[in-house]
Amino acid sequence: MDDAALIELHQVTKTYQDGPSAVDEVSFSVRRGEAVAILGPSGSGKSTLLNLVAGLDRPTRGTVTVDGLRVDGLSEAGAAKYRRARIGMVFQFFNLLDDLTVLDNVLLPAQLAGLPRALSRTRAHQLLETLGIAEHAHAYPGRLSGGERQRAAVARALINRPALLLADEPTGALDTASGREVRDLLTQLNQDGQTVLLVTHDLALAQSCATRTVRIVDGRIASDTAAVVPEGAAR
Repeated sequence: MDDAALIELHQVTKTYQDGPSAVDEVSFSVRRGEAVAILGPSGSGKSTLLNLVAGLDRPTRGTVTVDGLRVDGLSEAGAAKYRRARIGMVFQFFNLLDDLTVLDNVLLPAQLAGLPRALSRTRAHQLLETLGIAEHAHAYPGRLSGGERQRAAVARALINRPALLLADEPTGALDTASGREVRDLLTQLNQDGQTVLLVTHDLALAQSCATRTVRIVDGRIASDTAAVVPEGAAR
């Protein structure tokens, strides 16, 4: 594995029962500090690819390595530990627990990882402040806007300082203004050094925050294109 690569997939195939391969002989890598958007139509295999990187699914063939760890060979317990320690995940519909406050939602992964409570609370408050929702720390998710809930979900994903942030259609359930806020947030996180891998139908999201765009068609990579940044523009 390339020392600079955080993610490396080698000839990965995923087949369900007797159907066609959801992912078909895919090989690609993501370097530390990149923001890579995976684009493709419904059924193209992009979400399957994200699940393989997350250790939520195993390839039929091939290898998946993340942060030096062979994810494809992990047991269920090992995969759960990997997700707690090395990745953060953001979902389309937030997946916040409605009976917990925003602060307690953010703290949950740290508690599951057994991190010191005082240190975790300090980190959580810092994240909520940075993400602009500190005033909602003791509110319940149902009282927040969609954009605010997604910011809370991002804070939860970052609480354990993951090497990799995975995002599955992070703007898919948001209105235009909230979607723009989340795009700006992901862009800023990447500019601050966070490695991001996201799947999306949102071309504006890919164009605004990705340093590379990978297009998937019928389980295969159709194109892999670096972003063109205008001269003098910040990324």
